[in-house]
Amino acid sequence: MITNVLEFFRNLPKKKCQQCGQEINEQADCYTNFCEECDHPAR
Repeated sequence: MITNVLEFFRNLPKKKCQQCGQEINEQADCYTNFCEECDHPAR
């Protein structure tokens, strides 16, 4: 059974922060595994 490529990408789960579990708002060049809050330890 062949899945349509667009359907495959639509059905992928949302990316979540590895530290706190918050959903990450992905951009085209988003390779990070941490949300903005956890990515800045100085805050």
